[in-house]
Amino acid sequence: MGAGTVDEARTVHDLPAEEAWLLLGSDPRLGLRGDEARDRLARHGPNRLPRAVSAGPVRRLLRQLHHPLVYVLVVSGFVTLALRELVDSAVIFGVVVLNAVIGFVQESKADAALEALRSMVHTRARVVRDGLRHEVASEELVPGDLVLLEAGDKVPADLRLVDSSELRLDESALTGESLPVPKRPGVVERRTPVADRSNMAWSGTLVVAGTGSGVVVATGAGTEVGEIHRLVGGAEVLATPLSRKLAVFSAWLTGVVLALAVLTFAVGVARGEAGAEMFTAAVALAVGAIPEGLPAAVTITLAIGVSRMARRGAVVRRLPAVETLGGATVICSDKTGTLTQNRMSVRLLWSPSSEVEVGDRPGPGTLAAVRDDQALWWCLLAGANCNDAALTEAGEGVGDPTETAMLLVARHLGAAPHALPRLGSVPFSSERQYMATRHASGGRPGGDVVLVKGGVERVLALCSQQLGPDGTPAPLAAEPVLAAAHALAAQGMRVLATALLDDAGPTPWRTWWRAGARSSSPGCRPCSTRPGTPPRRRCAAAARPASRSR
Repeated sequence: MGAGTVDEARTVHDLPAEEAWLLLGSDPRLGLRGDEARDRLARHGPNRLPRAVSAGPVRRLLRQLHHPLVYVLVVSGFVTLALRELVDSAVIFGVVVLNAVIGFVQESKADAALEALRSMVHTRARVVRDGLRHEVASEELVPGDLVLLEAGDKVPADLRLVDSSELRLDESALTGESLPVPKRPGVVERRTPVADRSNMAWSGTLVVAGTGSGVVVATGAGTEVGEIHRLVGGAEVLATPLSRKLAVFSAWLTGVVLALAVLTFAVGVARGEAGAEMFTAAVALAVGAIPEGLPAAVTITLAIGVSRMARRGAVVRRLPAVETLGGATVICSDKTGTLTQNRMSVRLLWSPSSEVEVGDRPGPGTLAAVRDDQALWWCLLAGANCNDAALTEAGEGVGDPTETAMLLVARHLGAAPHALPRLGSVPFSSERQYMATRHASGGRPGGDVVLVKGGVERVLALCSQQLGPDGTPAPLAAEPVLAAAHALAAQGMRVLATALLDDAGPTPWRTWWRAGARSSSPGCRPCSTRPGTPPRRRCAAAARPASRSR
């Protein structure tokens, strides 16, 4: 496969999957042959981002001295040293060294940030070669490889999807989109922007739900994240307003001072003064006229700004950039990852009878309030068990951000995530607008339970009762629930409803479960619509909002 074919393969989003396979010279069942994969690896190189071309440490340090006023300071320092003004000379050279060190450190931090971008694509990948599944380092992937994806995986290269099941990706690192993006292997128009190509999985993004497979169309520097790396590394360094004004002022001041020194020397000699004495006087005049404190004041002021920004997580590559940022009147920025951390957190648990603000670190009082209210407690259990996300040993969430937030708040409030043994599930879909899981009893009398979470209107349509604080059911009042959901949504919160279905009637609810588990259409109704099968469906808590305030 030649270079021209690789360039064409990067735009296969507008082609059917069969044509993409032909263009990439691969097989949809067997993947690449092992020898072909090795040949392509030798031809295209490893699947990793190239190192940014940057100056070495010595050159970066010397670059900090490349400024007109610094030149003036250096000359002044040597002149005052020659005149045996040791204190003045030490102060001047101290300012020069301080300026160089601060600039060097900041530029080194920026280069480290670029290097961190390269590490985004380092991962393991599951591929199909010669008809067999293999796990290989992401650096060994080549165009044409068939890659398998599942929840928790980091996409190792740019892929054209050929199969998916409820696949959703977190593309915030690439596009800034905070919510998981659904992916499917259909065809999109050629002019579709990168962020809207639903049949592509981009290198460095994260699979938060579902499974899928795709064929590699670009690796290394040819990926979209590789293009970002290239643009960041090649960004042009522009002079800031302050640096331009200082450069003009320094040139003008240097010319005037030198002219005055020469004039002083000439006038003194013409009046019969000794040449050596007049030269010393002229040098002293030049040193006295040069504002040695100006570069120091500018450098220290910028350094203070840089240190304050660093404490807030902002890395400034060059000191003068602080002055430019301070002079900005309007800043246009995508909020995800810039103004927020792209993390969801549960802020409030609500039921028709009570509500509890949770916060990031709920205290003992919050825990007691939730445990004493059966509606809120089962809302917490539903969020922690009707859930496909997971928590790592380090306490970080893997999966959908909303489901991850539910696991974290449940753990903080003493409800162990996934504590109820799961016996089956109905996955969430955009058509159903809810997810349901069947669990062992969970301590409730009457056998197994079904937990449901989803859109408020959709879950309410499945409910006939609401759970009270003491755990007793009551007739459902939908209007207050909808009013509360709308009020919470107006505050910028994402509101979800949870529900509980137990085996407490003369006819079990398992008929509904089997129907729901088999069907993927929104027309599947609970078995209460069937004669003689009246299970009890209770809204454990009508609203469970999570806001993206972090």
